[in-house]
Amino acid sequence: MRLKLTIAYDGRPFEGWATQPGGNTVQDLLQKALSTVAKQEIKIQGSGRTDTGVHAHGQVAHFDAPEGLSMNPYNWVPAANSKLPATIRVIDCEQVADDFHARFSAVAKTYTYDLCLAPVLPPLQAGLAWHLPRQLDPASLEQALEILQGEHCFRAFAAKRGNETEDTSYRRSLSRCELQTLPNGYRITYTGNGFLYKMARLLTGAAIYTAQGRLRLDDLEGLLDQPADLPHGRSPYCAPADGLALDHVTYS
Repeated sequence: MRLKLTIAYDGRPFEGWATQPGGNTVQDLLQKALSTVAKQEIKIQGSGRTDTGVHAHGQVAHFDAPEGLSMNPYNWVPAANSKLPATIRVIDCEQVADDFHARFSAVAKTYTYDLCLAPVLPPLQAGLAWHLPRQLDPASLEQALEILQGEHCFRAFAAKRGNETEDTSYRRSLSRCELQTLPNGYRITYTGNGFLYKMARLLTGAAIYTAQGRLRLDDLEGLLDQPADLPHGRSPYCAPADGLALDHVTYS
């Protein structure tokens, strides 16, 4: 039985999603919890990585339940949560087709990024929003997001992992780059068919620089679709992890 998990977490205490030798990642702790419940080792596959400090409302992972274990899918939810820290929660568990894959079956991901423009950052938003007491122009921010929307080569908005090759594709399609007003700031929402390493944070950093008058709109546009045979300009700033959350993953 292949099971699909929907997971939420506060990313602040952990070293990202993907397993690390130290074991303090969301994947490591979730695998340990599931293995304790099953009384045998369980490995999970996530829809993708999130960095240290990045949050999730709807991360997705799958695993194959051990043969001979007759637990109902829903019973995995309280069983796993009883073994997890309060900052990680399994929200849902459902049976899926045997060929379902949390990463390769995904058709889109949606991220949100929260900005706080209050003069003083409210304590309950610490680590959950990028504090920008320096004012920005929301009209310019919307214009920047409009420029970023669509299908482009986003090489200028990708950090290097160290495993890139000449065949690495940096072409992605963003179907949604929207700005929403919050009580003391804004929320940016990105939906795309895929995201490069640190792409959402680099997009946000460049958009905020534009809204603060530190980057021209035409220079922002010039960072997109740069010729492969020329030296590449780079996004001027990587926004902090604090305000970023993986909102949900879409499957066909």
